[in-house]
Amino acid sequence: MGCNLRDLAESEVIDIADLAGKRVGIDSFLVAFQFLTSIRARGATGDGGPLKDGKGRTVSHLMGFFDRATTLLAAGVIPVFIFDGKHPELKAETIAKRSQSRRDAQEKWDQALAEGDYPEAQKWGQRAVRYTPEMVEESIEMLRLLGVPAFRAAAEGEGQAAVMAAAGLIDVVATQDWDALLYGSPVLVRNLMSVGSKRMGRVIRAEKIILADVLDKNQLSREQLVDLAIMIGTDFHPGIRGIGPKTGLKLIHRHLTIEKVCEFKEIAVPENLAEIRELFLNHPATTGHDLELKPIDTDALKAWLEERDFSERRIERNLAKLNNTSQMRKTGQASLFDY
Repeated sequence: MGCNLRDLAESEVIDIADLAGKRVGIDSFLVAFQFLTSIRARGATGDGGPLKDGKGRTVSHLMGFFDRATTLLAAGVIPVFIFDGKHPELKAETIAKRSQSRRDAQEKWDQALAEGDYPEAQKWGQRAVRYTPEMVEESIEMLRLLGVPAFRAAAEGEGQAAVMAAAGLIDVVATQDWDALLYGSPVLVRNLMSVGSKRMGRVIRAEKIILADVLDKNQLSREQLVDLAIMIGTDFHPGIRGIGPKTGLKLIHRHLTIEKVCEFKEIAVPENLAEIRELFLNHPATTGHDLELKPIDTDALKAWLEERDFSERRIERNLAKLNNTSQMRKTGQASLFDY
């Protein structure tokens, strides 16, 4: 989840309607895992895993993306779904830890199922989910059938989105990952679909954070914000022991760079510092993506979904969101989106 910059940022509560007409780049790996862990087999004898079709294929992520895309389109938002590409080598340790956690959860899940302990199985099932390359390609295929831009990033999805936002290709980056600001996104939206739901005692709403405001409030350059984040800890470096946002901010104000902070504290400069800075300040990104909404071939889309055991009710309910806003022609074959 990257570096937590909550203590340094002020946010503005927004409604999804505020994003009407905007191209919103969506960090889709995070969203996919939310779907896989929330749309799952519950009930007295549910195994806690994602839902599957009659052929044993996982479909929870597809259900989630179908619902999410149609909801955004109905609100007048132009969603651009961006999926992670190849993770940077500097993230290998973080990825390895996550993979080990899933393997450990898989063992406990299997054991619970073998013992018929379904409440325990449901607890571990959501922690063992995987989002495979094949599932990513399925997600992209379905979203394109919906006429929505969807593609893989060169590296980190939120990094690709931030680069595109900085270039003016999209308007907003929607992700829970604060790293989008480090990658240079001018506007970050967190909790995109939240409308006052409660989470761990807190009321969660969609919120907008402006990079320029963060820099101005904390009297930092973007380069200094990146240095501060590296000291706090990111996916690419665990950080410097004893340094949190407030202490780190004081140190950066006083010494200006990580190198000077380390010299002052008489500690080693973080390993691979130049490479980490480069990843944040000049993140690799693919180019040439078509970001326009396309007509929907409803017959092809329905056939694709029905082949994966989507109910007619689910399909029609989601497509009706678009019919009700005159976004899809009543003739059925194609729809044109007017923004």
